[in-house]
Amino acid sequence: MTTDISLQSGPRPWVPHAVMIPLAIISIFPVWWMFVTSLRPENDIYSSLPWPGSPTLDNYTYAMNAIAVWPMLRNTAIYATVTTLAQMLTAILAAWAFVRWRFPLDKLILALIALTWLVPFQVVMIPNYILVSRMGLVDNILALLLPNVVSAFAILLLVQSMRSFPTEVIEAAEMDGASHWRVLWRVVVPNLRAPLAALSILLFISTWNDYFWPLLLTRSEKSTVIQIGIQMFLTEEGNQWGPLMAISSLACLPVLAIYIALQRQVIDSFVKAGMR
Repeated sequence: MTTDISLQSGPRPWVPHAVMIPLAIISIFPVWWMFVTSLRPENDIYSSLPWPGSPTLDNYTYAMNAIAVWPMLRNTAIYATVTTLAQMLTAILAAWAFVRWRFPLDKLILALIALTWLVPFQVVMIPNYILVSRMGLVDNILALLLPNVVSAFAILLLVQSMRSFPTEVIEAAEMDGASHWRVLWRVVVPNLRAPLAALSILLFISTWNDYFWPLLLTRSEKSTVIQIGIQMFLTEEGNQWGPLMAISSLACLPVLAIYIALQRQVIDSFVKAGMR
């Protein structure tokens, strides 16, 4: 009795590519259109061509002269970088405590942290504003950082990652005389590079794109972030699409660069998560 081998074979190798290539084009096209529009002259801004007819940097020049682009980018970079580092540090320490130690009400505390993640930031935005206002930090980049030092999402994600870490490795290190602090930073953290890289990208992008909190707290262009600068080209008199796309392109470049640098760790993180 013969068996039809073709019926038992898996999907053809070109099938995944045939599905992923159109999806990739759909995902990339808005970014491509943003960069193309930023290079169009004013009289060609509504062209339907997928490339600029006569590329120009006039929109970038106008945007840089209209608002304080570089101070805004600097403030955004400081805000996103410091916030990400602070949230990663507090998340690592908190997750390690929840995974390795048992203390009264530990499960309740973790549940409360999860509940805070479900509360939108807009709900606590006004109380936070009143607090930093009484501290005299309005229009100060330090006030942007203080309410964002801890991330419930980061803690919950790292708790799950550390729980899946082999306990035999940790116990072997402790038997060799390593302290909890050394086990954490010399054994656990180096072996969680993939989830840590993916988490850091998510936290950085979330902070980089933050709009409502800086809008509420900052007053001057030199102390605000780039997302507020983008909004300045949307007015009641009309939208300046060329400069708006130019400043949006500049705001996207750091995020794209970071993702390209860490894309291998991000892919490894999702692959390992799917294999668990």
